[in-house]
Amino acid sequence: MTDETESVVLEILKRIQTEMSDMRDDISELKTRATALDEHMGGLIIQVSGNNNRLDRMDERLKRIERRLELTDAK
Repeated sequence: MTDETESVVLEILKRIQTEMSDMRDDISELKTRATALDEHMGGLIIQVSGNNNRLDRMDERLKRIERRLELTDAK
């Protein structure tokens, strides 16, 4: 190989190395963001579960009140 060819190949390899480094940084950032999204979704699921639990308890209380006041349909 001539010196000129080696120089061109070396420049191409340096560009590839720089681009690979940039891609590594981008992937690292994406992993961090994906982790944050997972944690956020987990928190939302816990909140929804808590709300469903509260609604279930209120539904039971409402049914008990209706029975005591005899407001339920005779079925």
